[in-house]
Amino acid sequence: MSAATYAVPSSGFRLSKEHLAVAVPVAVIAAAGGFLVSHYLNRRSCKKGQVNTCVHKDSPKVVHSFDMEDIGTKAVYCRCWKSKKFPYCDGAHTKHNEETGDNVGPLIIKKKDA
Repeated sequence: MSAATYAVPSSGFRLSKEHLAVAVPVAVIAAAGGFLVSHYLNRRSCKKGQVNTCVHKDSPKVVHSFDMEDIGTKAVYCRCWKSKKFPYCDGAHTKHNEETGDNVGPLIIKKKDA
């Protein structure tokens, strides 16, 4: 066996220095390409998913409107679409965040102290 040939013990497999010089960069490029493609596809699939899975699905668009005078001193609104009291927050985002790794929280509107 010459100094430019590498052998795997007990397998009979031999790899020359020239083959190794080609195989390693090709393997690195293939791994990086696979990672980038999977990352790109995951981002695309995330954009296609529905946010609202259960609130007023019979309506073409879910819209809520409130008068500032009716809010009182503070109102907490759901932004995860999982609240059983939608459009008000009931803390359902906590379970959603634990299950998905998301970081969504409520929208809090309050009046400034005079």
